Amino acid sequence: MKALVVSALSPDLSGTALADVPEPQEAADKVLIRVRAAALNYPDLLMTRGEYQLKPPLPFTPGMEVAGEVLAGDGFAAGTAVVAGTRLGGFADVVAVDVAAVRALPPHLSFAQGAAVGAAYLTAYVALVRLGAPRPDEWLLVHGATGGVGLAAVDLAHALGARVIATSRSPEKLATLAADYPVAATLPAPGFRDAVKELTGGDGADMVFDPVGGDVFDESTRCIAFGGRLLVVGFTSGRIATVSTNMPLIKGFSVIGVRAGEYGRRFPDRGRENLDAIWSLAASGRIRPRVHAEYPLADWRAAFDTMARSDMVGKLILVP
Repeated sequence: MKALVVSALSPDLSGTALADVPEPQEAADKVLIRVRAAALNYPDLLMTRGEYQLKPPLPFTPGMEVAGEVLAGDGFAAGTAVVAGTRLGGFADVVAVDVAAVRALPPHLSFAQGAAVGAAYLTAYVALVRLGAPRPDEWLLVHGATGGVGLAAVDLAHALGARVIATSRSPEKLATLAADYPVAATLPAPGFRDAVKELTGGDGADMVFDPVGGDVFDESTRCIAFGGRLLVVGFTSGRIATVSTNMPLIKGFSVIGVRAGEYGRRFPDRGRENLDAIWSLAASGRIRPRVHAEYPLADWRAAFDTMARSDMVGKLILVP
């Protein structure tokens, strides 16, 4: 079968290529899935460079989440449409997944939409619900709001009743976002501080969802409310920001790290509850994943380049 294989770590994807590899075999507690859609996430890109906290031994196949049809496995009839969290191995024709990580695809979602839910919405759920603990009508500032995880945070926040201020470097992408998802305001990033203060009556944002880091993080500390929660999700800007401890002391805010997958591994019962919650929201239509584009697996480089440039509104999908 075909799979995308990382045989050497490199900043330019030169160590990554499509290759013929053996198809996985049936095994106890595993489900074999014919992949029909696999979501590309920023950690997949980082793993090809060796810049992510998970550093699999070489060679490996990236791909954290898929949707497809069951070929074989306990608990699911052959042909059943399913979604699954894979952590690795998703960018392939067939993947073997732990049975506990597989669930039925909600019937109103396409394979691409199903693949777009898991990692992004799980990160948003752990950040906003488990760690941020939102109260009704709080102000939520979402950075990188047009990317996969940022858009998931915007969508989930609306379902939770928060008032959302969305930021991005691209006014065009913000316009696309605002046409599909209700937000209180869209702002450029950086350059949002004064507008956030004005929108919130001078208090600042109660929560900040930040997958960007760098200058955006720095500016967020200047417009967060007293008692606010600054949720650190990632560093797509390329710079890991620092903060002097007098800032959270004087302004009374918390800086909270978000690792949704690790949260579930540390607290398995809560991890299962988190997944049940996001898939219940998806099944009921209360959250609406947005697919920016679908790429054939053979065109994987174009998808990775789009991810590296952040030229998307929503999720990028690879189709074997």
